Amino acid sequence: MRDAILMFTAAFLLGAAAVGWFVSRGGSFGALGGGADDGPILPAISGDEATGDTAVDSEAMKLAEVSGDAVEEAVEVVEKVAQAQGGFDQRLAGLEQRLARLDLQAQAAAGNAARAEGLLIAFATRRAIERGAPLGYLADQLRLRFGDARPNAVRTVIEFSREPVTLDQLLARLEGLGPQLTKAPEDEGAWSRIKREVNGLFVIRRESAPSPAPLRRLERARLFLESGRIEAAMAEVRNMPGAPEAKDWLVSAERFAGAQAALDLIETTAVLEPRDLRDGRGNKVEQLSPASGA
Repeated sequence: MRDAILMFTAAFLLGAAAVGWFVSRGGSFGALGGGADDGPILPAISGDEATGDTAVDSEAMKLAEVSGDAVEEAVEVVEKVAQAQGGFDQRLAGLEQRLARLDLQAQAAAGNAARAEGLLIAFATRRAIERGAPLGYLADQLRLRFGDARPNAVRTVIEFSREPVTLDQLLARLEGLGPQLTKAPEDEGAWSRIKREVNGLFVIRRESAPSPAPLRRLERARLFLESGRIEAAMAEVRNMPGAPEAKDWLVSAERFAGAQAALDLIETTAVLEPRDLRDGRGNKVEQLSPASGA
């Protein structure tokens, strides 16, 4: 029994070897059966050729896998670049906005600085006028900065500075005119004198009303001058008996009051003027004053 099994196994192995040799030589099972009409006999593929084709297919698959990975990596890189580009655009837009804000802030600072300089020029001009000093370069600055916005005020201040009158001078001259102001003029007519004396006999006024007596008027005029109320002082002098004697004083006081009013207007222009104020180079100040929105 054992010998039979061994013989069967040996025969099977010999048959398998014969079939393998036949196939490797290009044989066909159809040829063994005599079936010549069963179909065309395809050439057998040798072992080397089959191995080569398999290697080619394997390389192609590897290349396909590598190409697929490269495409995926390229897509990822493109997406990252797009994301980075988007972030860069956002940062660039943010920088542009910041630059725009900085530019506006710089313009505002320049406009406010020009207004501050103009206000300093106005203050310096006022000090020079009060001292009776010549304006010098301040006159040119007034023309440059305020000539378009307030030409009449600038002209009034500059003309006054050429023949200045100080507050101390007005006070001193008023003291000197006191005796002439408190008494009637010598060339007063008889009728005017009688009328004035009759009006002075009976005076009806409120208790709180100021006294019309010449000496009281002179005292009030002096106090008004010392406090800078030029118009009120002029009104008191005009109502005194010797007012004609103070004609020149009234002219000087009126010029002084006009110069002060012009200076007030120039100072207000430096703070609030929205259009025609100019800086030290003659350029218009476009920035509105912070006080204008209050």
